[in-house]
This record gives sequence, structure tokens and C-alpha cells, in this order.
Amino acid sequence: MPKNFDVIAIGAGPGGYIAAIRAAQLGLKVACIDEWKNGMGGPAPGGTCTNVGCIPSKALLQSSEHYEHAAHSFAEHGIVLKDLGIDVKKMQARKDTVVRQNNEGILYLFKKNKVTFFHGRGSFVKALDGHYEIAVGEEVLSARQVIVATGSSARALPGVPFDEEQVLSNDGALRIAAVPRTLGLIGSGVIGLEMGSVWRRLGSQVTVLEALPVFLGVVDEQIAKEAHKAFIKQGLKIELGVKVGEVTTGQGGVTVAYEDAQGQAQTLGVDKLIVSIGRVPNTLGLNAEGVGLQLDERGAIVVDAECRTNLPGVWAVGDVVRGPMLAHKAEEEGVAVAERIAGQHGHVDFNTIPWVIYTSPEIAWVGQTEQQLKASGRDYKAGVFPFMANGRARALGDTTGMVKILADAATDEILGVHMVGPLASELIAEAVVAMAFRASSEDIARICHAHPSLSEATKEAALAVDKRSLNF
Repeated sequence: MPKNFDVIAIGAGPGGYIAAIRAAQLGLKVACIDEWKNGMGGPAPGGTCTNVGCIPSKALLQSSEHYEHAAHSFAEHGIVLKDLGIDVKKMQARKDTVVRQNNEGILYLFKKNKVTFFHGRGSFVKALDGHYEIAVGEEVLSARQVIVATGSSARALPGVPFDEEQVLSNDGALRIAAVPRTLGLIGSGVIGLEMGSVWRRLGSQVTVLEALPVFLGVVDEQIAKEAHKAFIKQGLKIELGVKVGEVTTGQGGVTVAYEDAQGQAQTLGVDKLIVSIGRVPNTLGLNAEGVGLQLDERGAIVVDAECRTNLPGVWAVGDVVRGPMLAHKAEEEGVAVAERIAGQHGHVDFNTIPWVIYTSPEIAWVGQTEQQLKASGRDYKAGVFPFMANGRARALGDTTGMVKILADAATDEILGVHMVGPLASELIAEAVVAMAFRASSEDIARICHAHPSLSEATKEAALAVDKRSLNF
């Protein structure tokens, strides 16, 4: 006999585990299924984000940033080090500990909230008179409401599968055992730039090959140019407008044949190659066809604005549906779906979802870019404040970048906030709150910000919208 639940979440990444917990908080009987395994074969909930994405990458970024500060910045603070070295094995072990702590934290939250966890791959068996049967190994579960949160996987180059030794996805890029002398990146997206930053700081010669003619095309152009300048200064080699051809592997490493932006044939030889050209939804093995669950041409699950699929009682959230592949977007959708199932009015505002690239300098933004506003014909005002004029940034020794605020020319409502600089990932939250409450740039300009703090750059950018910045 199937085990009966009110709600089954398939996947325990940010969308699935959060949806399961919220549904349980609302009094529903909930099961969550996930197949991720740790190094000993045990459960490792948290999905790509916790296991091979957000969390481990931030751990390595932090370690590599400490190393770079010790190698290049400590001397100006009067701190003298001799015989500086890097123990990659220990650095990786710390990262693994951080990941394990997050896995265990999710299992604890399941227990605390009375969510029943099943370790294995979940797949639809059949639809029966208002409920669905889901198989997990030898067990069969049943529920009237199913939330699919199966995430995404790295997209490989055609004909070049990931071996995770020489040709690496985000997974392999996080498990490099020794600093490669040379490292290639195909794609200058978030994952590529973050992983490239880690290994460049530790001594790799990093070359980025990007097909697009512009750098970080989704980012505000002024911010992207500032970031590009900073990365080039750090030693990243970035080639734009390239056409990647044959990729070959051998004992000597990886060779990439490509055409540069001028159409000239070029060859790049590297010890390891990270491919970061996007991600594809995980629907293989779900048996979507068995119950008639509709997929689009990319393999993503088709949903409406409230994450409902074409099947009654079946929902989908996160990377497996439309929209940005961001962990926090998945979490918001998971909460909203759980609340809708419980009869409440869950809501996600896609216009106020922040984006962050955790390089150094960090890049963060929310809302529309200046190029989007120009394309739409909307009249706007812009205010910019550089971190070089911020006292806290000077004290930190990190004055790269700026804060930029875009506001409606007539109403002064904030339309977008864009940052490149120290701790932009934390500073962007103020902008999200402001936009969520439809604040004006004047509202931020009138709020008292602590001095000295990096957040003063946001206040000054708001003042600059009205051409009355006080410190620049």
C-alpha cells in the first residue's frame, strides 16, 4: 500500500526543501524526496546549491580571497608574512565540511518540522482519481499535491562530455585537487567567473573565452565595464566574440580551437577547462510522459504565473521552470506554492529578485538596467557614487567600483539599483526592500545611514539622482 501524504516535494534543493518545510508549518503532512549522496553514500539534501554550487563555491572564494589578501595586501597594513603557501587539500576539506554542515542542517529542519524524508530518486508512477503515486526505490508514496523541484544540470559543449578531470562542469571545478598552471573557461557567466576567480587568486593563468561580443550582457553596461576593467587588471585574460571549435583532450591537457572576434584562427592550450555555458532543467527520470506532465522544447516543466503545471495538483518551482536559475528565486516560489496549496495567497515579485556575482569586486543588481530603460523609451534619472569616495572603502583598502541608482524621471520611483564593489551582495538588500515598497530615490537619500559604512555609497547614489551628492 502507498504511504499517503498531503504534499510530496520531489527534490530537496532550495525550492523543494523550503516548500516542504513551509507546507509542514501550515499543518500539512509532507514528504520530501531527494537522491543526492555524500561521499559515504548517505543523504545530502540541498541540491546543486548546497552540494556543487552556491555554498561550496563561496567557501572556496573565501579561502582564495584570504590567500590573495595575504599575498598582496597584508604588507600595506604592516603585516609581514614569510613562506606563504596554499594547502589545497586542506582548503577543499574545509569546503566539504561547510557543505556537510548545510546538509545536516536541512535534515535537522526536516525533523524539526515533521517532514518525512526519503532518500532516492522520485518519479511519477501514475495519476489516480485526484492523487498521484510517486516511486522512491521500492517504496510508493501517494499525495494529492506534488511539487516538482528537481533543479538543473550543467550544459555540456556538443560532443565534449564532462569527464570532471580535464573538462569540468561546476562540480569538477569545485574539486580541483591542485592549482592548475593554466585554466581555460568557456563562458563568462556567474559560475565561470567565480571559479576562474578562485583559481586565479591561487596562481593559475586564467583565460576566458566568451561567445558574446559584450562582457556580462545582462548586467548594466556601466557596471559591466567597470567589472571588466577590474578583472583585466587582476590578470584574467578575457576574449569576447569568439567561436569555439574543436576541443581535444590528452595527456598534455586540453586544446581548444577557436576563432577570435576578428575571425582569426586561434588555439588555447590549458591544463584544465571549465565549461560554463548555461544549465538545463532536470526532468530525465521523472516519468513526466507517464502522467502527461507538459515540458517545453528545453525540457523545462511548463507552468503558469503561479507555478501550476497542466496537471491538477502538480506544481513546479526553481531551475526546472521558467525564470532565472537562482536559489533564492526557487525558495520564494517554494514558499508561495506551499501557501497556495494551503489556501493562502503566496506571491513572488520577479521584478525585485536580486542577482549577485561573488567575484572580487562583487557585482549585484535588482530591477532594470540603463540599457533596458533606454530600449523601452522610459524617461529616467541616474545617480552614481564611486567607492573611492567612501571612507569605509578606503579603510578596507578596496575602493573599486560604484553604486548606481536609476529612478523614474517624473515620479522618482526606483527602477533599478546596480553595484560593483566590496560586499555588494550584502548592500543590495536595501535596494530590494526599497523597490518592494516602491520607494523613491529621495526616500533612500533621506534615510540616515551609519558612518562610516559602505552603505553610505547607496545613500550618496540616491542623492546623486538629484545631483546633490555630498561627498563626491
